[in-house]
Amino acid sequence: MTTMPTTTLAGQGAQEGDTVGKRPAATPSLRRSTARGRQTRAAWVLAAPFLALFLAFMLLPVVWSTLMSLTDTQSADLRTPLNVSFTGFDNYVRLFEDPQFFTALRNTGVFVLVALPLTLAAGLAAAVALDSGIRRFRALFRVGFYLPVITSIVAVAVVWKTLLEPHAGLVNTVLAWFGIDGPAWLADTRFALPVMIVLAVWRNLGTVMIIMLAGLQSVPQSLMEAAELDGAGAWQRFWRVTFPLLRPALLLTAVTTGIGYLQFFDEPFVMTDGGPLDSTLSATLYAYKQFGNGNYGIASAAGYVVFVLIIALTVLQFRMLRDKD
Repeated sequence: MTTMPTTTLAGQGAQEGDTVGKRPAATPSLRRSTARGRQTRAAWVLAAPFLALFLAFMLLPVVWSTLMSLTDTQSADLRTPLNVSFTGFDNYVRLFEDPQFFTALRNTGVFVLVALPLTLAAGLAAAVALDSGIRRFRALFRVGFYLPVITSIVAVAVVWKTLLEPHAGLVNTVLAWFGIDGPAWLADTRFALPVMIVLAVWRNLGTVMIIMLAGLQSVPQSLMEAAELDGAGAWQRFWRVTFPLLRPALLLTAVTTGIGYLQFFDEPFVMTDGGPLDSTLSATLYAYKQFGNGNYGIASAAGYVVFVLIIALTVLQFRMLRDKD
């Protein structure tokens, strides 16, 4: 009769005891699931401050303003917000029955239709000059063109208002040296809005210039050399080769600048308060004044009209300037 070695039985018993005392090893899929769970919880914890700020200062005001545009909310209703009445689209109907709002829309439309192409053209011209025509002090020119962009618009508007003073302003003083009697630039309905357009173009062409310059420097030199070997002149090389490759940069600047111009507010608010005779009254300034007068429902409706115009202009620009390929 054979007997199993004692050491073997003891070893097997120890192994069985160890197996009973330990948990089964986690599978790779379980470990991956646990790691993803920890990463998800950490991501939500890190995103919580932003989400709280977004809900408090973005989403809630949007929802509240939407509700206000559909009610007869007045400043007196702030203490009793539950007493307001739902009016549907009556605020929008009243808005489009107001001749002053149509004046504001017309001024905003003229501002965008004139200032936007001028800004894009001036910024592109400056970028081309810096890329090819100006060799010395190029960095200085870049800073000079871009400096108005980073300067406070309120400070810029105050300086321009001072320069355009009819009696003591620098512009009319210089004109008087040549025997020209300068007008009251900001008090004349013929000149007030054009002054705002010139100011906007001067202030914003730096942004367009920087983006266009980046686009120009990304054009492959081999394409330009091939076009030159084919006999294309400077204008043909720009129009046939360079300009099509600038479509993404042109679309970006057109959309961002157009959105900013449709929200045209700071210049007339600081310089003319919408005058003279509402000739510089913009849609956003109209909404601001309605809000100041306590007509919160009308002001919210005006804001959403501007929002719809921004969407329409952006869609139009994408259709016109997107890459055809």
